[in-house]
Amino acid sequence: MKQAWDALADYLHFLRVERQLADNTLTSYERDLKSYLVYLKEVEQLESIGRVERVHILNYLKHLRESSKTTRTIARHISSIRSFHQFLVRERVADHDPTVHLEMPQMEKKLPNVLSVEEVNALLEVPDTAKPNGSRDLAMLELLYASGMRVSECIGLDAGDVHLTMGFVKCTGKGGKERIIPLGQAALRACQDYMEDGRFKLLKPGSRTDALFVNQRGSRLTRQGFWKLLKHYAQKAGIQKELTPHTLRHSFATHLIENGADLRSVQEMLGHADISTTQIYTHVSKTRLKDVYAQFHPRA
Repeated sequence: MKQAWDALADYLHFLRVERQLADNTLTSYERDLKSYLVYLKEVEQLESIGRVERVHILNYLKHLRESSKTTRTIARHISSIRSFHQFLVRERVADHDPTVHLEMPQMEKKLPNVLSVEEVNALLEVPDTAKPNGSRDLAMLELLYASGMRVSECIGLDAGDVHLTMGFVKCTGKGGKERIIPLGQAALRACQDYMEDGRFKLLKPGSRTDALFVNQRGSRLTRQGFWKLLKHYAQKAGIQKELTPHTLRHSFATHLIENGADLRSVQEMLGHADISTTQIYTHVSKTRLKDVYAQFHPRA
């Protein structure tokens, strides 16, 4: 199966250079496909990737289900495997695609958790802006809630990407696509305070990083670093809901739609390629309305 491992390295290079996929997405592809290739060699005992048939892939998916993998995880594996085999055929490593007519499992639609406006306000009141890292954290939280950016997009910002006088942020999303997002006064004020004072205090002498958000060592803040901060502030704010790094993004979109924003504008600000992805927030909004009705209507 050495040919398969060489093909996997070529495929990952293609995704990185040609498709310009994000590091997190590349890591998922690599992890899924390594698991798949190990299974083909050790369980199916195949010596060549060109000899894979549909039955081998179905056996692998059965193996995933028996390993208690979720429907979403299995769907991701199918997507990775299908894309990989299509690449193998294009590169003439294999002469057929065994994933043809392979069906995706029925996905259960899970509505994202969102914070109420009151919970967002409570979260934003926690950082101590008298400290450089508190000033940074407030700027990050305000920016995420004001723009709906992904956390990876936010920590990837450079100092020149926030245009204070024009009132917008320029971010690079999936596939290297740039988008411009307007910012409100609270976010602009928090960013300005941080950029004029807190950031310089966090930077080490002689540091030349362009990163907007830096850690205590003066280097770019990581996704994991932000995630720890978010959990810490949510706990201090008394928020009991289960949070994810996308919680502020979900809250941004839901609150916009609840207040009358049109779906196309929200789609553009979120950077969704397909409006059907954005439509889930209309369902979240309706669910919240039902909760309010059930709680406050005397005959509910």
